[in-house]
Parts: sequence; C-alpha cells; structure tokens
Amino acid sequence: MILIRKSDKRGRGDHGWLKSFHTFSFAGYRDPAHMGFQSLLVMNEDRVAPGQGFGTHAHDNMEIISYVLQGGLEHKDSMGNGEVLRPGEFQCISAGSGITHSEFNPSATEQVHFYQIWLLPNVRNTTPTYQQKHFEIADKRDQLRLVASPDGRDGSLSVKQDAYVYLSLLSPGKQIGYSIPKNRHVWLQVLSGRLELNGQSLDGGDGVAVTLEPELSLVGKEEAEFMLFDLL
Repeated sequence: MILIRKSDKRGRGDHGWLKSFHTFSFAGYRDPAHMGFQSLLVMNEDRVAPGQGFGTHAHDNMEIISYVLQGGLEHKDSMGNGEVLRPGEFQCISAGSGITHSEFNPSATEQVHFYQIWLLPNVRNTTPTYQQKHFEIADKRDQLRLVASPDGRDGSLSVKQDAYVYLSLLSPGKQIGYSIPKNRHVWLQVLSGRLELNGQSLDGGDGVAVTLEPELSLVGKEEAEFMLFDLL
C-alpha cells in the first residue's frame, strides 16, 4: 500500500520570521489522520528569515534530526555544543533525559531552509548526545547513502530507534530499487525535484507512507533529493 501525502495538503504555519510545513500534527496544527508514521513523529520543513530563530527551549526523550537545504543553522545547547549546520550536513540530537538548545539563522541576508525530523526513541532517559556530519554529494548521487542507523554503521549517525535513514540525489532518468524487509515500513520524503515511486509521480515536499510492499522503484524525472526511512 502506498499512501501519498501531497505537499500542498500539509499543515502550515506562518509567523512572519518562520514559515513551516507540517507533514504530521505539530504545535497548533492537529489532524487525527496524520499523527505520525510508526516511530516517525515529526517531519517539518522550515524556512527561517535572516537574523531570526528559535530561542532556548527544552526537549527530552526524542531523537531529533536536522538537515539543511539552504543557508546555515546555528545550534547551541546545554551540552556545550555550538555549531553551524550547512547544506549537506546532518545533525542528530538524542535528547534522552533532557537538554535545552537554540536554533538561529546567523545570516543577515539569506534565509535558512531546513527539515527537522523527530523519531521516538526505543529507550528512555539516556544520557543526551550530539552528532553532526557532512555527507558528500558523490556518496548520495544515484544511490542510497545511509545517514542514520541504530548502530552507526558505515559512517552513519547513530539513533536510539530501530530506524535506518537514507539520503539520495537522483539524476533524471536514473533508477534506484529498494527491497523492504518483511514486517517493516518505509516513509519517503521528497526534499526537492521530481521523481516517480512505483510509477506514481512525486514532487518536492511530498511524503509517502509505504506498507505491505516488497519492492520500491524510484526513477528521477528531474534531479530529485529525497530521504528514505526504513522503520519497524
């Protein structure tokens, strides 16, 4: 079964300095039909104006993954980390027993465009951790690059959940296949461009819930960047 969540059907938030699209219910947006998918709880596409950002706030017992498409996102947290996340870099915070952090656009002229993704952890109240890593374009070009996994295999970031997160940049006309293990589920999030999934057309911002499908076939129609979540 393939269920498409079209980009223009997502929840929206416009706060002037922040423009957000919510694939699943989040903050003031509530939709009982879209409360998450398996352990995937939040899929937010955010654009933050120059010089603006999220002030210090708290998290606990959440795996928080951020990926920047444009601009820079400055992060500071109670663990002592202070980094700027750039395009091509992933950040993973295991909030565990609790952290505070802030996220800010340090540019005076350029907006920051990024995705923030939350996974429910399968263990609670662990010691918080922070990871950040750049993944080269060549490693994701026309192939699936593992960027997060339970054990940090193949140079991926580690997450406290039975979840495998892949990133790909698919060229026009190129095809990628993915075999879904038995009793597992896939969420596909198109970050930009246009592709076909098992013959169905998808555009940037579209998401897809996949259950009871043995194989996926992805074909680039325009250059398309996407993330694939293999979930229990």
